[in-house]
Amino acid sequence: MSVGKIYGVGLGPGDPDLMSVRADRLLRNARHVAFFRKPGRSGQARNIVNGMIPEGAVEFPMEYPVTTEIPLNDPRYNELLAAFYEDCAHHLKALAEKGEDVVVLCEGDPFFYGSFMHLYTRLRDIAPVEVVPAITGMSGAWTATGDPITWGDDILTVLAATLPEEVLAERMAQTDALVVMKIGRNIDKVKRALKTAGMYDRAWIVEYAQMPNQRVCKLSENCEGITPYFSIILVHGQGRRP
Repeated sequence: MSVGKIYGVGLGPGDPDLMSVRADRLLRNARHVAFFRKPGRSGQARNIVNGMIPEGAVEFPMEYPVTTEIPLNDPRYNELLAAFYEDCAHHLKALAEKGEDVVVLCEGDPFFYGSFMHLYTRLRDIAPVEVVPAITGMSGAWTATGDPITWGDDILTVLAATLPEEVLAERMAQTDALVVMKIGRNIDKVKRALKTAGMYDRAWIVEYAQMPNQRVCKLSENCEGITPYFSIILVHGQGRRP
């Protein structure tokens, strides 16, 4: 029996039309489809491909045991997630050993702040794994603002909002263009850091980039109702141009 392959398939920022041809082809011919989600939720990745999964395909929802319930610095956080990723990797490996190909849905690009990376590092030496790259969420977000993110020699910095406030402010002050990911409950901290770095008045927030419910707002204006968890903050560079 031939061994199956595990595909980490990037779906892009949210609009199915922005998926790659390869991603679309793999998904529409899939027999097994895996995706991450919170318990009780359908999951963002699964929502993106609604109506595209073949009839009869077996779906494998991988439900996080914890998201924001435990602080990141609590040892239990890594313990629970590590066990979760081990279990998921074991399940996917078992399918591949039976000769089954598995498509793992990944929001944005699989190698950019994605959960699939944790499966990949556990599987790459013990099972055939292929990664299908995609347009990142941040690319979809800055396109939604209608302005280029970088010009000329601009330096672009990508930060995780989970960093300490003083680190955020320091890195922000050292860059020309900025992307802040993983906003969530860190929104107030990010705003303060932007003000410290002198970037607040130039910052934009984009919610659900490239999805039907996309919202784009200047951070300093009335952005009431925008959900930070599904948002990216951007500051455009103003560098050299002809």
